[in-house]
Order: sequence, then structure tokens, then C-alpha cells
Amino acid sequence: MAVSQKVATRISTELKRYQSILQKAQQRDISESDTVVIIGDMLSDVLGYDKYQHVTTEFAIRGTYVDLAVRTDNQIRFLIEAKAIGIELNDNHIKQAVDYAANQGIDWVVLSNGAHWRIYKVQFSKPIDKILLCDLDVLTANPRSEEVVECLGCLSREGFSKSSMSDLLQQKQVTSKFTIAAVLLTDSVIEHLRRDIRRLSGIRIEPDYLKDTLQNEIIKRELIEGEEATAAAATVKKMQRALARERKRADGEDNSTDASTPAIQPPAFVSSTASLEP
Repeated sequence: MAVSQKVATRISTELKRYQSILQKAQQRDISESDTVVIIGDMLSDVLGYDKYQHVTTEFAIRGTYVDLAVRTDNQIRFLIEAKAIGIELNDNHIKQAVDYAANQGIDWVVLSNGAHWRIYKVQFSKPIDKILLCDLDVLTANPRSEEVVECLGCLSREGFSKSSMSDLLQQKQVTSKFTIAAVLLTDSVIEHLRRDIRRLSGIRIEPDYLKDTLQNEIIKRELIEGEEATAAAATVKKMQRALARERKRADGEDNSTDASTPAIQPPAFVSSTASLEP
């Protein structure tokens, strides 16, 4: 997603300022409630929200108040589950907030201890699940880095929208190391490799040998095993099915055009001798 220069400059400038604030807070090992105050200030200074108008600690779900909610035009954009800055974040911390968000039809949830920000997409499946969009250590990150500006830019007051967040999620999924590993193991890529090796060397290699070599000797095991690898493989299969449908549709349109277009008949040829007959 393209972030405006004005927003990008604000994010980089303010984040650099907050890095020293967060470092001091971490040294003092401040409490969760004090961390929430800093996160609220960052929502205002870094992301551009009005903390008196857009940020609330009074959003209740099932009788329980979430730590922070960001709301514009009477619509909740995302919820924030906050932890003390000294707490190391893990997936268990976000489960309750994801369940709360799903109950209210809210798509996005943030887990943060001020120094570390994780942005999740709520997946409305059975059971309810989540997809990690961004994982930022803002304390040590380069405030001008493309990843920082892109992720925080999408979350900002000016940049947030369902389409911008979904586009960034798709981009992250397609370009992840897990997805690239999954693409390398597809039949089409292996066939291209086999053809190139034969073209360069004249040696025939079986597809199964190439796939086995990629899986066991070239691609790291962590990229083809585990939840993220499984999700990436599913994403690749989904893209393959979409491509197959698109090709089938295009072929159908071509055949339909051919059938509806009348064949052009060649002009009748009249023998020159015909005019000489009596």
C-alpha cells in the first residue's frame, strides 16, 4: 500500500522519538496501566488518531472492557490488547481479544506491550482463528524502514481501510518465505526446472527426484513444516485454483467468440471462359 509522504514522515519522526521513551519505560519496568498510556499516546502521535475522540478504554464486550479500542465514524477499526512493557508477547495473550473481536464482527486486533506490536486479522472460521499480518519490534526497528512505514501506515487514521488492510495481508502472504517455498514445490516449477536442466546439460531428471532434493536438501525444514507452512501451501493451492478458473473462463470466452463469428467465405471464382460461352 502506498503511504503518503506526510504520513510516512510523521510515522518515522514520531517513532524515533518514542524509541527513547520506550527504552526508558522498559528500564523502569513500568506496569501494564502505564504501558497503556504510552500506547494511547502512540496512537495519537504516530498513527494520527485523536486520543480524546478516536481512542477509548470504555468499549465493553460481554461485560468486559478491552484495553483499548480505536473508533472512527462510530465504527470500531481495531481492538488493542495491551501488556506491560516487560512482558514477552505470545499468542495466548491475544486469544481473548480475538474472541471478543469475532463476537462483534471486528476484523483486526493488535497485541502490544508498547515496544512490540503484532497486528492480526481475525479469521471468522470454526473455530475462530487469526492470521498474523505484521510483527514489529518498534524499539529496535529502523523508523524509516519500508516494513515499519507500510504496516503502521495501514493502521494509521489516514491509511486504514478494509481494502488497504486486506491488500497488505495478501501481499504479506504471497511474498512470505513460506509461500515462496510452497511455490518452489509446485508441479509447474519443478517441470520448469527439469526442462532447464535438460536444456543446459542434456540430462533427463525425474520430477520426483527434483522435488525430493528441494524438500530434503535445499529448502529449510521449517519452511515446509508447521502451521505457517501448511497455511502457505493452502494459499498457493487457492491461487492455483483461481488461475485455473480464470484460464477456463478465458478459454470459454474465446470459444464463444469463435462460434458466434460467421466464417468468411472466399469470393466465388468465375472462370474467364464462362463469358466466352455462347
